[in-house]
Amino acid sequence: MFADRLAVLVNLNQPGHFLHWSFFTISVANLVIIAVMVVIFGLALLLPFPKGRKEENEIQDDRPIQEDVNLRTSALVASPESKMWTARVRNFGLRILPPGKLLPDRQPAYVSSWIYVFGVATLAALGMVVASGMALAIGGPDWWHTNPIGHFFNSMHLWGVELFMAFMVIHLWGKFWMAAWRGKRSLTWITGVIAFVTSILECFTGYLSQQNFDSQWIATNGKDAINATGMGSFFNLMNFGQMLMWHIVLIPIVLVAIIGAHVLLVRVKGVVHPIQSKSHSRAERKAIRAAEAKAWRGATRRYDILKEASIASLVVFLLVIGLATLLSSPDKPPVTVASWAKVAPANFMATAASELAGTSETATYGPPYDHLPKQGSDDAQKIGISWQLLAGVTQPINTGQTFVLSPLSKIAPTNKKLSMALDKYEAASTTQRQSWNRAYAKAVTKVRFVSGVPKLPKTKAGPIPTLITTELTLARSGAIDADLLAQQPFYGTNYTKPLLFIEDGNYFSSIAKKDHLYGTQWGVMNETGSYPGQPWLWLYTLWYQVPGFSTSMNVDLIAVYLTGLATLILLLIPFIPGIRDIPKIVPIYRLIWKRWYKSK
Repeated sequence: MFADRLAVLVNLNQPGHFLHWSFFTISVANLVIIAVMVVIFGLALLLPFPKGRKEENEIQDDRPIQEDVNLRTSALVASPESKMWTARVRNFGLRILPPGKLLPDRQPAYVSSWIYVFGVATLAALGMVVASGMALAIGGPDWWHTNPIGHFFNSMHLWGVELFMAFMVIHLWGKFWMAAWRGKRSLTWITGVIAFVTSILECFTGYLSQQNFDSQWIATNGKDAINATGMGSFFNLMNFGQMLMWHIVLIPIVLVAIIGAHVLLVRVKGVVHPIQSKSHSRAERKAIRAAEAKAWRGATRRYDILKEASIASLVVFLLVIGLATLLSSPDKPPVTVASWAKVAPANFMATAASELAGTSETATYGPPYDHLPKQGSDDAQKIGISWQLLAGVTQPINTGQTFVLSPLSKIAPTNKKLSMALDKYEAASTTQRQSWNRAYAKAVTKVRFVSGVPKLPKTKAGPIPTLITTELTLARSGAIDADLLAQQPFYGTNYTKPLLFIEDGNYFSSIAKKDHLYGTQWGVMNETGSYPGQPWLWLYTLWYQVPGFSTSMNVDLIAVYLTGLATLILLLIPFIPGIRDIPKIVPIYRLIWKRWYKSK
C-alpha cells in the first residue's frame, strides 16, 4: 500500500532515544510532543486573532447575550397541554437551554483568542477517533495486525488519539489561566476534569486491547497497581476481551455523556468573563462575582459555531491523514510461550521448574491468584488496610498444575516415559518433591543445548528432567499456548495464564528493558521504537522514581493514592483558596484577553 511505503520515509520503529537528568528520564518522542504542545499554547496566546469587519463583527447590546425572547414566549405560552409531563420537560429544557444558547450566532466581544479554538478542536479530534475506531471495529480486532488497510486505520486511530489528548490538555491549560470556574461555573470545570481523567482510562484500555507486545507489557505491569487496590478481582488487565469491551462500549458511553454535559454547561453558563485585574474593596469584589455569574451584557461579536467546527474538523482530518501516512503506528509482535521457548529455552526451562516448585513470582503473588502463606502475608501491599487481601482470590492459579502438570497430562497417554514420570512425581511426598525441585533448579543453570536438545549435568532430580524437557518440546510446538487458552470458555480472549507464565521468566522483561519500558525508566509514558507515548501520564509515573517510594513494597498503592490525591486537587481547584487564585496572580490571562483589555 502507498501509505506503508511512504511511512518508510520516517521510520519510527527504530530504537528510541532518551534524555536523562537527576531522576528524570524522558524519551525524545515524548519531549517532542510536550514541546509541540507548549509551542502551540504559546502561539495561541501571542498570535493575533482575526478581527473581521468591525461593523459586522461587534455590536454594543445591553441585553443578555443569546436571549431569544420570541422562542421562549411562544414555547411557554399557557395551553391545555402545558401540565403534561412531556410539555413540562420540553418547557424546562427551553428555559435552561433555548435554541439561541444551544446554537449561538453571537459571542461576547472578548471571545477573540486562539485559546478558545481548542475546545472545538478537541471535539473534532474525538470525532476522528470515533470514526477510525468504527472502521477498525468493522474489520475486527485482528484486522490491523494482518492487513495494510487495517494498519492504516489503526495509525489514524493512534494519531487521532494523540491530537485529542494534546488538544484537551491545551484546552485545560487555557481554562486554568482563565480561572474558568468563576461565576458559578465550578461544575463546568469539574466535568472537564472528569472528561480528562475518563479519556486517560479510555486510552489505557485502548493500549490493553491491541494484543501486541505493548499491550502485554502494560497489562502485566499495570495489574500490580490494580490488584493492590483490590479492583483486579473484577477489572482484569490481562483479559483482552474484557478490556476491549470497556474500550469500545462502556467507557465511550460514559465519556461522551460527560463531554456532552460539559458542552451543555458551557452553553448554559456562557463563557467566563475576563478577570478584573485591579484591586477592589470587599463590596466591589462581591459585585464582580455576582456580575460574573450573570449572562454577559455588553459588546458582542459574530460567531459561526458550525463554520468553526467544520474548519476544525477539516484541519484535524488532514493532520491525522498526514501523520498516519508519514509515521504509521507501531505493532511489535507479542511474545508467546512458543517464541519464548525457541529463543530462550534455558530461561523457559528454569521458569517452568520454578512454577512446578511453587517458587515463581506468580506462585507467591497472593490475591487474586493464590493465598499468601501465613509467613508471607505481609507481602500484600498495605497502607493502613490491604485491599488486595480483602478482595481475596478470584482467579485461582496453581502454577505447578496449571503451567506444567496439566498440559503434560494431556499427552501422557501417548508417551509412556512421560506417563511414568508424572506418576512418580505425583506419588512422591512433599519432602521428596522439594528435594527434586532444589536439585533441578541447581542443575538447570548449567544446561547445554546440542542441536536444540537440552543436556543437563547429572542430578538427583528424579522425574523432573523428563517433565521439563517434554514441557519445552510442547512449548516450542505452540501446544502450551493453546492449552492455557483452552482452559477458558469459548472466546479465548483471557490471556491471564499465559501472560503470568511468560512474565515469570526473564526473557519478557529483557525485551521491555531494551525498549525502555521499565517502570524505573518512566516506561508507562513510553512507546516501542521512537513513537510518542503518553506524556499526560507523567504524574502517575513520577512516584515510581522518587527515592524511598521506588524501593517500597507498597509503591503501587503509593502511586495510586498520590495520583488520586493530585486528581482530587485538580478537580476541586474552584474551592481551594490559594490555588484558585494563581491565575489572578500570574497574569497570563492578559494575553488571552489582550484585545479586550486594550479596548478598555
